[in-house]
Amino acid sequence: MDEATTAVAIAIERNGADRYINRELSWLAFNQRVLDEALNEDHPLLERVRFLSISGSNLDEFFMVRVAGLKAQVSHGVSATSPDGLTPAQQLSAITARVSQLMAEQQACWQHLVTLLRGEDITVLRRHEVTPAERSWLDQKFQEDIYPILSPIAVDPAHPFPFLPNLGFSLSLNLVHDEDGVELDALVPIPSLINRMIRLPGEQIRFVLVEDLVLMFLDRLFPGFRVVDSGVFQVIRDSEMEIDEEAEDLVKTFETALKRRRRGSVIRLTINSSMPDSQREFVRKALGVPSDDVFALDGLIGLADTKEVIVDDRPDLLFTPHNARFPERIRDFGGDTFAAIRAKDIIVHHPYESFDVVVSFVQQAAQDPDVVAIKQTLYRTSKNSPIVAALIEAAEAGKSVVAMVELKARFDEEANIRWARDLERAGAQVVYGFINLKTHAKISLVVRREMGGLRSYVHYGTGNYHPITARIYTDLSLFTCDPALCHDATAVFNFMTGYAKPVALRKLGIAPLQLRKRLVHHMEQEIANAQAGLPARIVAKFNSLVDKKIIDHLYEASCAGVQIDLVIRGICCLRPGIPGLSENIRVKSIVGRFLEHSRIVIFANGEELPSDQAAIFISSADWMPRNLDQRIETLVPIENPTVRRQIMEQVMVANLMDETSSWHLQSDGTYRRQEFGPGAFSAHGYFMTHPSLSGRGSAGGSMSELPELKLAPTAK
Repeated sequence: MDEATTAVAIAIERNGADRYINRELSWLAFNQRVLDEALNEDHPLLERVRFLSISGSNLDEFFMVRVAGLKAQVSHGVSATSPDGLTPAQQLSAITARVSQLMAEQQACWQHLVTLLRGEDITVLRRHEVTPAERSWLDQKFQEDIYPILSPIAVDPAHPFPFLPNLGFSLSLNLVHDEDGVELDALVPIPSLINRMIRLPGEQIRFVLVEDLVLMFLDRLFPGFRVVDSGVFQVIRDSEMEIDEEAEDLVKTFETALKRRRRGSVIRLTINSSMPDSQREFVRKALGVPSDDVFALDGLIGLADTKEVIVDDRPDLLFTPHNARFPERIRDFGGDTFAAIRAKDIIVHHPYESFDVVVSFVQQAAQDPDVVAIKQTLYRTSKNSPIVAALIEAAEAGKSVVAMVELKARFDEEANIRWARDLERAGAQVVYGFINLKTHAKISLVVRREMGGLRSYVHYGTGNYHPITARIYTDLSLFTCDPALCHDATAVFNFMTGYAKPVALRKLGIAPLQLRKRLVHHMEQEIANAQAGLPARIVAKFNSLVDKKIIDHLYEASCAGVQIDLVIRGICCLRPGIPGLSENIRVKSIVGRFLEHSRIVIFANGEELPSDQAAIFISSADWMPRNLDQRIETLVPIENPTVRRQIMEQVMVANLMDETSSWHLQSDGTYRRQEFGPGAFSAHGYFMTHPSLSGRGSAGGSMSELPELKLAPTAK
């Protein structure tokens, strides 16, 4: 071990567990940044409501998955510590304290937004504010559309407490009969198919909460009874699924597991703070929820539902619509995607450039008589997916279609089972990959008969084949007919369909086989360059950094003098800026109009950036243990000179330069919003107003229009 490596080892050992930020607390910090966007006065008002709704939905899923997992560890007596030195029980304690604060801030935010909405004549009414005419309309609405699907339930020895589904929302009631004085405990579960916000007719935008509507006409459900006490509550259940690795039929196994998930144990019970103690205890004991898992809120339960007040008839309170551009280079070839790809590799930047180019790639393949085969991964897609429709069309036309459908895509399992069956009925070969590995790679491979032989075309993406999320997620799509990358795509599909482990991939790196090793190799090369006095730098962008081994390699690189700039939207367990450990590492998070989702990594390779010698990759993988060790992922080298410049000098530079949506991670794990003034640079704004990356003709790109963007270190 040389002197520099020894110094690094001493620094890491000296810092111990303190050199890592807790994963769960880092995620909560990310959701705080999302919530802070709801308070951002630079955003239109209804978009601020959307951020609040996203924050609420995110927190619900956090409990369903992460908190549920920690509780399972505690119940099984697991005391192993996380990299930052906390046991599962200690993590739960820290989460509870942080979540209580976060939920209180969410409620305060909602109350603030409600006041602002009233100023814009958008009102969520209290019951006493409903006019007689509106009450008459609500009476009819209740009688015709709500009453028939409600099931009021008396709870007594003959009527046990009912099962309430995950995210189930209910009224809890204590009633007394007017004539005989008989008391009754009862529930009114509100089916999820009923809108939470009932919009009233008229030019004014006025809503009534469904729970208030039910209380207004409770006598229809319990004739002769009057309300003594009432409250509202919501349950969140454990939504993790355990799959038997010996399962003989994976689809049937998942269908059974989905049914079990709906009946998972209650992880969180949220009640309104005005619920009387007797009602609170009645509900808590009936659901078997410990007191520590009961959260009383002074405000609106189920903040994810606030998105229902976002109305289209107030465009002045929404972001100005962004019309994604279709890549000009493909237009120059008359819309012939294959001809455009043959001319030069194409990089497409979503959502600034339309996802339609990905759809048309598959649709053209389905309709082209010269195409003989299509191979496609499907992790998440939309309800009426044009990608799936094109694959069905291709299979019905007699083409060889292979669809790698990932059943383990959390919360999309049922949809993916439906797609799989539709594809099978059309004649496609559907496979489900590995029981113990998720297939998270984004690959679409087309084989076409040309000039007496076969030529392959491949699409590698950083995001899902989902045309809806592609409108709000920033992602990259690479189209190429490079023989090596097409060969490697075929090898990956053979691995997924036949367990034929690739022996020698020509260019591609895949997890769990080589991706981690390749990242480490390039990090070690940067360390060697720094020690040799050569320029050494790593610039990367992804969603999460959790993997302990990768973090330690980054610390080692920092100590060797490698300059490291990371753009990490969500979780980051690395502590930047610690002398003797990470003083050369800077971390920023961009949270704004679009959800940053693309994964890019650049290694300087001994020259100052930007450089023709830099090693540039796009990837489907975040730097987390699950991505590097438990999933099929891709690391795709970018070799075309124009595409390299587009990624290095446009996408990455704009992200590093962004001021308006940037937060900087501090050594203590907190984030500081970047201060900015008039004329501050916005990465999102820049790409919405500038030409597409793909450009025109062989020159491609729009580099000449970006003289102000320089690849310089991010601000500390």
